Amino acid sequence: MEQKSWHRLGAEELQKMFGVHPESGLSGEDAAQRLKENGHNELSEGDAISPLTLLLNQFKDFMILVLMGATLISGLLGEYLDAITIVAIILLNGILGFVQEFRAERSLRALKQLSAPAAKVLRGGKVEHIPAKMLVPGDIVLLESGDRIPADVRWLQCSALYAEESALTGESLPVSKHAEVIHADEIPLGDQKNIGFMGTMVTRGTGRAIVVRTGMDTEMGKIADLILNTESQETPLQHRLEQLGKILIYVSLGLTIVVVIAGILHGQPAAAMFLAGVSLAVAAIPEGLPAIVTIALALGVQRMIKRKAIVRKLPSVETLGCASVICSDKTGTLTQNKMTVTRLWNAGRILEVTGEGYAPSGHVLEKGKPLDLKNDQNLRRMLQIGALCNNAEIIETFPGEMRARHKGKEKGSEADKNAAGQPVWELQGDPTEGALVALSAKMGLTAQSLGVTYTREKEFPFDSERKLMSVIVSHPGGRMICTKGAPDVLLNNCAYMLWEGAVVPCTPTLRQKVLEANEQMASGALRVLGMAYRDMRSGEVADSEKEAESQLVFAGLAGMIDPPRREVRDAISLTRRAGIKTMMITGDHGTTAEAIAHQLGILQRGGTVLTGSQLTRMDDDALDKVSDNVYVYARVSPEHKLRIVKSLQRRGHVVAMTGDGVNDAPAIKAADIGISMGITGTDVTKEASSLILGDDNFSTIVAAIEEGRNIYENIRKFIRYLLASNVGEILTMFFAMMLGLPLPLVPIQILWVNLVTDGLPAMALGVDQAEKDLMEHKPRGAKENIFARRLGWKIISRGLLIGLCTLAAFWLTLRIDPGSPQQLVRAQSVAFATLVMAQLIHVFDCRSSRSVFHRNPFQNKYLVLAVLSSVLLMLVVMYLPVLQPVFKTVPLNVREWCLVLVMAGVPTFLMGAGSVWGGKKNRSRSGGRTMIKSTKISA
Repeated sequence: MEQKSWHRLGAEELQKMFGVHPESGLSGEDAAQRLKENGHNELSEGDAISPLTLLLNQFKDFMILVLMGATLISGLLGEYLDAITIVAIILLNGILGFVQEFRAERSLRALKQLSAPAAKVLRGGKVEHIPAKMLVPGDIVLLESGDRIPADVRWLQCSALYAEESALTGESLPVSKHAEVIHADEIPLGDQKNIGFMGTMVTRGTGRAIVVRTGMDTEMGKIADLILNTESQETPLQHRLEQLGKILIYVSLGLTIVVVIAGILHGQPAAAMFLAGVSLAVAAIPEGLPAIVTIALALGVQRMIKRKAIVRKLPSVETLGCASVICSDKTGTLTQNKMTVTRLWNAGRILEVTGEGYAPSGHVLEKGKPLDLKNDQNLRRMLQIGALCNNAEIIETFPGEMRARHKGKEKGSEADKNAAGQPVWELQGDPTEGALVALSAKMGLTAQSLGVTYTREKEFPFDSERKLMSVIVSHPGGRMICTKGAPDVLLNNCAYMLWEGAVVPCTPTLRQKVLEANEQMASGALRVLGMAYRDMRSGEVADSEKEAESQLVFAGLAGMIDPPRREVRDAISLTRRAGIKTMMITGDHGTTAEAIAHQLGILQRGGTVLTGSQLTRMDDDALDKVSDNVYVYARVSPEHKLRIVKSLQRRGHVVAMTGDGVNDAPAIKAADIGISMGITGTDVTKEASSLILGDDNFSTIVAAIEEGRNIYENIRKFIRYLLASNVGEILTMFFAMMLGLPLPLVPIQILWVNLVTDGLPAMALGVDQAEKDLMEHKPRGAKENIFARRLGWKIISRGLLIGLCTLAAFWLTLRIDPGSPQQLVRAQSVAFATLVMAQLIHVFDCRSSRSVFHRNPFQNKYLVLAVLSSVLLMLVVMYLPVLQPVFKTVPLNVREWCLVLVMAGVPTFLMGAGSVWGGKKNRSRSGGRTMIKSTKISA
């Protein structure tokens, strides 16, 4: 029997199939045998990654392998200090990565915690409490309000039973369950009203069910399997650094071959030239680069935390910068996850309601003017009905207390107030009923004030057949029946209506007005409830729903919705300006999703809405053809979400996926950057994600994207700085060898420059401020070469000038006193100082994409401090006697320092002047106008 068909089977068929009686359950022997056949009712975690394996994985990065090769070569050359220093860098990088990723593979352990630890089951005619993992197909389980469903079950009996399934389906409201057969073949999970799913919660009522799926066969198990079989994406930064490492390897090998061949052709000993070539190859590798990248990412993480974005995986920080699509869940991400009444129809009037969430603040407006219940008995009666025919409760609480008692259940627009320690309003009960309680409280009809006057005598609970709920209340003037429910059903039970201050007969004309108002509200994606009442006769006994719910007076309609978060529309507008498309992916109904998408500005002109059933009928090729034009996906399953993410990736997009429910976890893990909600997100989703929004605020994503873009640009800045420095070192050595000159730099000096002198300014570039137009450009391509946008030219041109100027200073110093025994060491000291100072001046040029003259050089205080520190470190190794023999340096005189400073300044100021002149020339050609290219989102 296919799993999707359980909803089509009746109770007798199920009992026969599983060989069980609903009143006695399985025998102990049958249960034990089935446990052997089917295994425990628990989710598989796959192969756990040990901490040691995770640590070793940190050393598989290509750049780290390059450094390991450099360590080996340094050891073979006898440069043991160099080798030890590089090993220290490798270990530092590995430890930093390990600490950040230690918790990266806990998704399935968190998923297991959603499974019920115990279950109430019928075994051998007796009710037993057993561990949920011992359940088997065919077991009869008993469930009531507050129970977590322990396996996938088919309901046999339901009494006013509702289940909260938002974590699995995305449905924002508890779903009414029943035991009737559903004849449709393929229907979404949210429409399988006679099925209960593992890990979801019974919020109201009681029920008896038969277990049909356990463990990995459940819908929760399918998600677990998706997570197990979904590989995390390699980030663009990881790809680019691997690409850079390969380039450096090719350059190093090429230099070694050229130097060896050239030296042999000049009559030099082959062994000596081989060692010289290998030394030059080691100099080509920026040993500090991996550690500086890791530190820059870690500093970016700290800045993101201050903006309420928590990063779990370091390399994913910069991936946000090239995100081209944000796939967002609706409930709790774009919306408040708090049902709110926004419109009323009362006595022929359309009324607007202000206020958000469950806070008792707001007004009921007629034509923009607030109404007063003292002067409006029709509205008062309607609000009384909504509050009295109600089992929800709204409690004033405070952030710490709320999180401790109700973590992850509710959130809303008061989230920002939480941070300030102000009170929030927490719902206990059904969200629809909570909306009515909040509505009444806004107008002063609180539970406390109504409780003084009204006392509940009896309740006729809501059920899915009659679609109504009623209560009988007593008050000093008598007794009253209050009823709420589906407007069309309720209207058929009404003989009268509140109309313009009086109770009048419910004529066909008035009925039509109610139905039109209901249709108008529903077309705006509002969930509509009708309210009615009647005063009971003296001595009347209403023992049944039929007796109570007749001859009612129709009081009005209440339209409610889970409203958009206030800040989201502006955030989406900002992402559009940055060239990023926002898509809504939800398990909710298409009409509701489309309405919210219009309100938020997500659904663009020409954009379409696609449902899960339509998606099921499409193969991957068909989906790929339309995915760029779809802005809203509704009624989708976890498998659908995964397909959507992969389709967008095949189309070349860098995908950010947000969500808070278990159903989002597989797609979040597959996305280039997975984003989960910090307050309402499940542990499963958080563990599968790379980024957690600490305030559940969609606008925080925009801040994180800006930070991600800036981090990547800063990485490009210090790569430019480090590689230009290395090119300068290489060319200094290479040209000296080709010209038959002595070595201008000794290996320990090169390593000191690469690891120490260059390291501090490079890290300071990692925290550089963003340029003003950072968020006005479209996202960079995921496959963009790290040397794109003329970065390669800047590295080579600046490196060439640095190398030539360093060699010139070395050569001039050699010629001053060629016979002196200290002259070579003095010339090498001049070359060392020139190289360091040229690089430190060049670092200010790296801050701007234009030239050194386009940004205030003192704006980045960390960079100024780093440059001064590097100068001091250079002076220490040159003037401290104990270090002079180690680094082969001598103190310089004033004339030599003048030569150093002149030669060091030439590369940066020459290229800067050229950039300014070129810019003026281009502006004169364009008539003095600056052309700004607008960015558009593909539709």
